[in-house]
Amino acid sequence: MSYRIFTDNGSNLTPEMYEEYGIEVLSLKFTIDGKEYVSYKKGTTIDIKMFYDKMRNKEHITTSLVNADEFATAFEEALKNGEDVLYIGLSSGISGTYQASTIAASMLKDKYPDRKIIMVDSLAASIGEGMLVYDAAKLKAQGKSIDEVAEWVENNKLRLNHWFTVDDLFFLMRGGRVSRASATFGEMLSVKPVMHVDDAGKLIVKGKVMGRKKSLNTITSKFEETGADKNQTVFITHGDCADEAAKVEAQLRSYGVNDIKTIILDPSIGAHSGPGTMAVFFYADKR
Repeated sequence: MSYRIFTDNGSNLTPEMYEEYGIEVLSLKFTIDGKEYVSYKKGTTIDIKMFYDKMRNKEHITTSLVNADEFATAFEEALKNGEDVLYIGLSSGISGTYQASTIAASMLKDKYPDRKIIMVDSLAASIGEGMLVYDAAKLKAQGKSIDEVAEWVENNKLRLNHWFTVDDLFFLMRGGRVSRASATFGEMLSVKPVMHVDDAGKLIVKGKVMGRKKSLNTITSKFEETGADKNQTVFITHGDCADEAAKVEAQLRSYGVNDIKTIILDPSIGAHSGPGTMAVFFYADKR
């Protein structure tokens, strides 16, 4: 039976990846100085350099989730066409976007009782979510049913590792992730956090190291420490720091990884972590 895969742009894939498999994308929004921007819209581009420059200037930036009405409108287009819906969404541990999608689904299930509407909380963010979406789309292309694909995502989502660090604690402080005192002393002493997304889909600090270079080495070394499969595709995302991302990629290649994709961090995620964010994503036995 025909179905569509939906996600939100928190999944941070490139437009080419979304379009390759016909993945439907609903977009979060961000606001700078009262002007609202759509983080992702098919056929258009965001001035990502402008976005990160404004962040460096410490301009006030907020984000907003995809609301239930937007989900309902998108889902209903597929349902009216006789297609089922599979939505793989941004972690409920960090955003209300997934909850909004479930409200939309409950609104539509009675109206379309013969259609399947399956919601999957990825418990992941950025490329953590994106890898699940991309792999699900590849399974769909291989002829797997909506139930088979949803089951695969549920069975594998807690294998998805997110390891990341930030260069400026100000943005985590502004979002309430660290205290003002911790951010101030951290910057004075050049302390960098090593962070992860746990099994509940929440951001957690796993350690602190001295200096930027050590923080980048630490997150990259997690691949080798977990015994992750070297034959998989490993993703890197960065907050407008491509030169450093190239160094992270080189270190991963020294571990024997050949297939690496590097993507700049989407504004809907980057607004909370800031320029200089660096993250590595891969599958292992567990998070």
